[in-house]
Amino acid sequence: MGRVICAGLGPGNPDLMSVKSDRTIRGAQHVAYFRKKGRPGQARMIVQGMLREDVIEYPMEYPVTTELHFGSDGYKKFMVDFYAEWADKLEVLAKEHDVVVLCEGDPFFYGSFMHLHTRLQGRAEVEVLPAIPGMVGCWNSLDMPFTWGDDVLSVLMGTLPQQDLIDHMKRADALVIMKTGRNLPRVRAALAETGRLDDAWLVEKGTMPQQRIAKLADVAEGDCPYFAIVLVHGQGRRPEAEE
Repeated sequence: MGRVICAGLGPGNPDLMSVKSDRTIRGAQHVAYFRKKGRPGQARMIVQGMLREDVIEYPMEYPVTTELHFGSDGYKKFMVDFYAEWADKLEVLAKEHDVVVLCEGDPFFYGSFMHLHTRLQGRAEVEVLPAIPGMVGCWNSLDMPFTWGDDVLSVLMGTLPQQDLIDHMKRADALVIMKTGRNLPRVRAALAETGRLDDAWLVEKGTMPQQRIAKLADVAEGDCPYFAIVLVHGQGRRPEAEE
């Protein structure tokens, strides 16, 4: 009897992966990972050079990504069927083998594996290895304190309706905005309306060799990288400097 083991990969730099995830991935004979059709997959690229020679790989290719609106009935049906299919496949594999599923960031923090975890309950033994969330790696890349004192941190999705973005931005001190990509112009507009744009940073592929950090106000309107996070540092009470 095997297990389904989801290994959190952290923010992207393999050196920031947990010792347990590193050890588990290097010893795995069966490895599954999400990817867009025709692409190698971000998770697979992170573990390049770590897998054993006799590894058997299972690319889990999303049926759709941005072709349909995420709220449409068509998108939902494609994704429900996709996760159901792979839950079935992982259940069968886990009857005889340990199969390691790679997941960027922390699996339980907006990770795609959560959809499989829910479906596998009572069907297979599942273990999840936690990791540093991507946003933590990104705000450390800024090399500045992100929250102070009593600051309230809000994590928002760029897919939220415009007014929801504005309302949350008004209430929070520090902001992390995920799922940017083609939503970036709306995010920028909401930040401008709430007076937060000048404090906003765009971090693309944080902690990785291709990392890019830029003030969001200076980023071209059409520059909407998919693998990026927008960060706004807190404005709370700063601790007094020690004499």
